[in-house]
Amino acid sequence: MGFFKSLSNKPTPKEVAKDRLKLILIHDRGEIPPETIKKIKEEILEVISKYIDIQVDDVEISVNKNDDDEGDNSSALVANIPIRNIRGR
Repeated sequence: MGFFKSLSNKPTPKEVAKDRLKLILIHDRGEIPPETIKKIKEEILEVISKYIDIQVDDVEISVNKNDDDEGDNSSALVANIPIRNIRGR
C-alpha cells in the first residue's frame, strides 16, 4: 500500500500540519534569526541524544512570545521531542 500512497500528489495530513507549523514558527520567532534557532535545535538534540533515543524527523522547537497584563514581554523556548527509548534501561 505504501507504494500507491507515494504515487499520489496530494500531501498527507501530517505533511500539511508540518508545513502549517513551520509557517507559524517563522512568524513566532520574530527577532531571533532562523540560523540561531537551527543552531539551538542542533545543540539541544546533540545533548539529548546522548541519553535518549529520539525521533529527529518529528522534533519541533520554537520560541513563543507572551505579553502579560503589565506590558512585559517574555519568551519561552518550547520543544516537542518524541522519545523512542531511554538509554541505560
